[in-house]
Amino acid sequence: MIKRLYDWTMQWAEHRYALVALAIISFAESSVFPIPPDIVMIPMILAAPHRAFLIASVCLFFSVLGGLAGYAIGALAFEQIGQPILAALGKADAAAEFNTRFNDMGFWPVLIAGLTPFPYKVITIMSGWTGMPLGTFIVTSIVARGLRFFIVAALLWKFGPPIRDWIERRFGLATILFVAVLLGGFAAIRYL
Repeated sequence: MIKRLYDWTMQWAEHRYALVALAIISFAESSVFPIPPDIVMIPMILAAPHRAFLIASVCLFFSVLGGLAGYAIGALAFEQIGQPILAALGKADAAAEFNTRFNDMGFWPVLIAGLTPFPYKVITIMSGWTGMPLGTFIVTSIVARGLRFFIVAALLWKFGPPIRDWIERRFGLATILFVAVLLGGFAAIRYL
């Protein structure tokens, strides 16, 4: 079943509207959606390595744009929208304590969340809620998300065909490794 899902994703990654879907997912992930754009970006680059940097650019642009939407949610509608999103992610209890320390840390929370599996939307909403300077938020978001997406794109562009061959020949092992990394990321998020 997972192999069929992989094959379907690879075919879908070559679809003419794949960039539009990636843009929507990248935007939503930075403000409200729990699924990272990497799940769509990686198969798209594996399917069309010559478009790796275009795909990363779309991810970057719409992720930062979505981050601004998350910032606006935190700044303008935290009680109505931001609080329920953080509660759904299990981060509502820590929000009040975190608020007092957040801006003292400067750009670091945005940089770390932008580079790691930590839910970026939590940081975008918190940045708006705590009143982080908008310029700091934008610059740090561009740097963090740019590094994340362009490093992945560069590695897949350079080593894509062997990685794709390895995944397709050892699909079971690749699935186990992916799930282990995913669960490790969620465990790290839970204890941060």
